[in-house]
Amino acid sequence: TGRARRRTTPLPSDCVLSPPPSAAMAAANAPIAMREALTLTSLGIAPQFITFTHVTMESDRYICVRETSPQNSVVIIDMAMPSQPLRRPITADSALMNPNTRILALKAQIPGTTQDHLQIFNIEAKTKIKSHQMPEQVVFWKWITPKLLGLVTQASVYHWSIEGDSEPIKMFDRTANLANNQIINYRCDPAEKWLVLIGIAPGAPERPQLVKGNMQLFSVDQQRSQALEAHAASFATFKVPGNENPSTLICFASKASNAGTLTSKLHIIELGAQPGKPGFSKKQADLFFPPDFQDDFPVAMQISQKYGLVYVITKLGLLFVYDLETAAAVYRNRISPDPIFLTAESSTTGGFYAINRRGQVLHATVNDATVVPFVSGQLNNLELAVNLAKRANLPGAENLVVQRFQELFAQTKYKEAAELAAESPQGLLRTPETVAKFQSVPVQAGQTPPLLQYFGTLLTRGKLNAYESLELSRLVVNQNKKNLLENWLAEDKLECSEELGDLVKTVDNDLALKIYIKARATPKVVAAFAERREFDKILIYSKQVGYTPDYLFLLQTILRTDPQGAVNFALMMSQMEGGCPLDYNTITDLFLQQRNMIREATAFLLDVLKPNLEEHAFLQTKVLEINLVTYPNVADAILANGMFSHYDRPRIAQLCEKAGLYLRALQHYAELPDIKRVIVNTHAIEPQALVEFFGTLSKEWALECMKDLLLVNLRGNLQIVVQAAKEYCEQLGVDACIKLFEQFKSYEGLYFFLGSYLSSSEDPDIHFKYIESAARTGQIKEVERVTRESNFYDAEKTKNFLMEAKLPDARPLINVCDRFGFVPDLTHYLYTNNMLRYIEGYVQKVNPGNAPLVVGQLLDDECPEDFIKGLILSVRSLLPVEPLV
Repeated sequence: TGRARRRTTPLPSDCVLSPPPSAAMAAANAPIAMREALTLTSLGIAPQFITFTHVTMESDRYICVRETSPQNSVVIIDMAMPSQPLRRPITADSALMNPNTRILALKAQIPGTTQDHLQIFNIEAKTKIKSHQMPEQVVFWKWITPKLLGLVTQASVYHWSIEGDSEPIKMFDRTANLANNQIINYRCDPAEKWLVLIGIAPGAPERPQLVKGNMQLFSVDQQRSQALEAHAASFATFKVPGNENPSTLICFASKASNAGTLTSKLHIIELGAQPGKPGFSKKQADLFFPPDFQDDFPVAMQISQKYGLVYVITKLGLLFVYDLETAAAVYRNRISPDPIFLTAESSTTGGFYAINRRGQVLHATVNDATVVPFVSGQLNNLELAVNLAKRANLPGAENLVVQRFQELFAQTKYKEAAELAAESPQGLLRTPETVAKFQSVPVQAGQTPPLLQYFGTLLTRGKLNAYESLELSRLVVNQNKKNLLENWLAEDKLECSEELGDLVKTVDNDLALKIYIKARATPKVVAAFAERREFDKILIYSKQVGYTPDYLFLLQTILRTDPQGAVNFALMMSQMEGGCPLDYNTITDLFLQQRNMIREATAFLLDVLKPNLEEHAFLQTKVLEINLVTYPNVADAILANGMFSHYDRPRIAQLCEKAGLYLRALQHYAELPDIKRVIVNTHAIEPQALVEFFGTLSKEWALECMKDLLLVNLRGNLQIVVQAAKEYCEQLGVDACIKLFEQFKSYEGLYFFLGSYLSSSEDPDIHFKYIESAARTGQIKEVERVTRESNFYDAEKTKNFLMEAKLPDARPLINVCDRFGFVPDLTHYLYTNNMLRYIEGYVQKVNPGNAPLVVGQLLDDECPEDFIKGLILSVRSLLPVEPLV
């Protein structure tokens, strides 16, 4: 504020800016920026509760306020959404929000005792985590880590973990200098090896307003305490050059009056020095209080590890800023016109929060743009300006850094120049020019080249940029030390780039692929996967990074060396979400036109065409075409599978005919002339399949085709025609089939056809035709059987036929004449045809009862008496006498 600036006496010229000409300019140029984050009163917090005993702020995440009227409650303010405070009806003597999570610690004195009841709650889960009854009163407590509460009683200090069911553990007893002190802070270092307790006590009688500050520092490892004078203290860590392990520092600020003389000091001391390692030299600096602030004293200290700065905040609102490494004064100003009673680190910004009695929550941050120019220009501390710029990667020291680098280089202090370049703020010197500068230095025999010194320094500091990584890798590849590259990449010391991948590819493809992936050099990654035939990874990777490769080029590339891999890759593409990126026809043409890979094209098409969609008619035709021309057996198998139904059937029929797949041609032709032309190729058609084909034709077309088969090769095709006629006689008609065979005088055809139909027919004509065809084809046994068993043939017609046929075996004629009363005709036929033994056989074995009829006919035919007598004598006992007489 204006009032604050008027009351602030300037610091000595080496550490503070002269009074600025205007408030606006001062704010703009100041190294520390202040803003009001919120006011507690605007959230409904009454002024009487804005005190050290009612307000707690354990971190930059939460503020907790304890109210006792109009009713007891606890208000939790989330700094991420401060306008929505959470107010809960809770009665407690103290409330602390956990630094990180929504966990609330509550403390309340048990009525009528000096004991305190401690409880820890999870606000979100609305559950109690744990509780404990302390046998003595806790006068101060604080979250010293997110998992640990520090509890201070009148006599001792305890630690209580929120994990498990453990009780508070005693850490140490308070030293005498803290007796009757008001405890205002308690802290531990990051390793929890050092603990510090701060208390304040009434001032000396001559200056009662200047309260006395006391501090107890305790070593956990040594179990020893040290009593010191201090109002505020904090731990820090610092990397001393030459020591890889960070040093633990204690910073504390004190103000005391001795014999009327005021001394105000900041001390920075290393704790637990590491034997044999470079240590941190003890530092101290004066705290310069203006005349109006003689009774003011430090109430808080915060340390910014990000910037390496120490913030000392006083009760009356003064802010002192010091450099942690050197204790050099950086800045002083009054940041609040009202007393400050509470501060908290702002870990994300490297600043701090401060709460004053008016309820303002102030946020102090380093002004990145102005702090380095302020230190170099106003304080004229060039070394600090450079260090601050390097430490926090800040602008403002560019000229100083470049000038110092050139000086070191001119003095051949290459190691120091390398360190400066490595730490240069915002990578100012991390450029190709710097690499070239180190490259240009002549290498002395027996000494490490300055360029390697530079790269070595960079590697110890962190990660190399893309150009540095490439140049260092070039050196390593040339020296054939690939293992170094692998180690650096594993440690994430190199920035991967496409150029680095190209370089490493000359010695190691696997390592190059890793680099391409990290560099997101997607085309190179895809090409590398293709070379390795890891085609599935191409699609997975491309999807992950949102890249669309040149799939056609990829497929062409794979085809040259790995045809089967190309098929697999094409199939993978066909299964991609959103559809195949290449048209199936394009892929097929690539296989066929460029490489004539019919098998590969077929494998691809058979897989992608499985759904048998109408829109794939062209491709169905194509896969059949290419195989009918070159691999007819493959086409035959595809057609036999019946997986396609939308291809060009007439076209495929023609190709099947040309390829000699006559049955397939028949199945596809739809015109009778085509079918008649093809069907005669029975030498190349499986007979049963051809018979089955007849079942697909109309009656007229089937008979036409059967006729053509008999015309072309009666003997060769008869069996097929007979089989078809037998199979489909109901559809074709028995008469039509008989006419067909009769047309070609094919008694063999008739015989085989009618033979299958005879048992189910009572048609005399069919029975006669069967007898006739059997007789004409020499099937005498069958003629004999049917004439003996059948009751349906025309006896007269059959008798006449058999007599005309003059079969060598008379038994069929005997059957007909005996059964149907034609014995005289039979006898006459047998006698005139000199078949006398059949007459004897008939009389003796078949029907002796008909002997008189036989004898009568023989007498009519003037048969010799000796034969007739012999015949009569041979059947004498069986012969009926009367008819004979």
